Amino acid sequence: MARRKSKRQIFEHIEVVDAGAKGKTVAKAPDGRVVFLPNAVPGDVVDVQTFKKRKSYYEGKAIKFHTLSDKRTEPKCEHFGVCGGCKWQHMDYKFQLEFKQKEVTNNLVRIGHLELPIITPILGSTEHYFYRNKMEFSFSDSRWLTQEEVDSDKDLGDRNALGFHIPGMWDKILDINKCWLQADPSNAIRNAVRDFSIENGLAFFNTRQQTGLLRTMMVRTSSTGDLMIVIQFFKDDEKKRILLLDYIAETFPQITSLQYIINGKANDTIYDQDVICYKGNDHIFEEMEGLRFKINAKSFYQTNSDQAYELYKITRDFAGLKGDELVYDLYTGTGTIAQFVAKQAKFVVGVEAVPDAIKAAKENAQLNAIDNVDFYVGDMKNVFNTEFINKNGQPDVIITDPPRDGMHKDVVQQILNIAPEKVVYVSCNSATQARDLALMKDIYKITKTQAVDMFPQTHHVENVVLLEKH
Repeated sequence: MARRKSKRQIFEHIEVVDAGAKGKTVAKAPDGRVVFLPNAVPGDVVDVQTFKKRKSYYEGKAIKFHTLSDKRTEPKCEHFGVCGGCKWQHMDYKFQLEFKQKEVTNNLVRIGHLELPIITPILGSTEHYFYRNKMEFSFSDSRWLTQEEVDSDKDLGDRNALGFHIPGMWDKILDINKCWLQADPSNAIRNAVRDFSIENGLAFFNTRQQTGLLRTMMVRTSSTGDLMIVIQFFKDDEKKRILLLDYIAETFPQITSLQYIINGKANDTIYDQDVICYKGNDHIFEEMEGLRFKINAKSFYQTNSDQAYELYKITRDFAGLKGDELVYDLYTGTGTIAQFVAKQAKFVVGVEAVPDAIKAAKENAQLNAIDNVDFYVGDMKNVFNTEFINKNGQPDVIITDPPRDGMHKDVVQQILNIAPEKVVYVSCNSATQARDLALMKDIYKITKTQAVDMFPQTHHVENVVLLEKH
């Protein structure tokens, strides 16, 4: 049997010309194909080794740098390049914004073939680091080893880690010393928990063998000063559980919510698990323009609180409410946007598929004494039907903030059937947004579009579009 010829090739002195989807940069191979690279910046001139060849592109990595781009900056994080979390830390923030703006515009024009108004420049984040209010760390007894460690003859001691999954490796965890994404005391808590657990012989989880005690740790901070820690155990060893939780409570008295989960199933998702409050409250509060939002361990809340506020203000501004409108808020989550616009609307109806989220939305509305909102739970394409419209009324404005996959085509069709005067479409994926907007262009024109950067140092970008009837 003939051996398949290796697809690996080396291209020399290739200029990196663009930043593309999923945070990869783009170069052109001598044969005209595109090359996607994970470790370069536009403007670099590099030698590339390919490891995958497809009909129209290669995937590879830069193995030698001849010229370094003027768009580069020194990454702050010692884990950069291995962690895979902040892929753009080596690119100056000004250029990160340029490429995000360009990606949104390209998607709307190329995928959606949409006519755009004058584009409002992207809104950058004032904080470039320490902006996340939620982080999840994984325990592992088989931490990721660097090439140096693998090659050395040294005894590496224990292999325990508390940190992040290495991209593409479901069972390998990078031990994190300092993460630049969440403000203090996040790093101090993680490092103290890891060290204490090692000193006291608490077994870290092994994903392959499904053994060990400690699985994950979630840290949630909030603008109100609240602090939530949730430890996930694989089994209940009462003595060791109490030992660790008491240590955390005593060492970090600023924690307002200390909780734990006993999860013996194969994966560590918590949505089907009981969360047990050990000390303090079973929730924390987030605040925005005087509105308070109660957040529990399972709640979804935008992970960048400051930029979420900016995003919601743009959404409200685009909706241009005068006070007499009926507003539908589709994919409402815990009802934050619905409540945020409620004081400028006659009535707001929110719809969401997750029952826990709707329960939280109703609770928060009550907490904020907002009585001109109503929330419904169910799969959008099933709930959002003619009967629903007959019951709740014909909306003047629809706000929609779907997940990454965008809206189901039945939901798009139903919006077109109702044909409200305005639709405000908030998206975390401009490619699926463009696909949906293309289906709507016979009835609606785009009158405003505004990208918002929620996640500095990454390629992710949100985009808000205002649609008005032709």
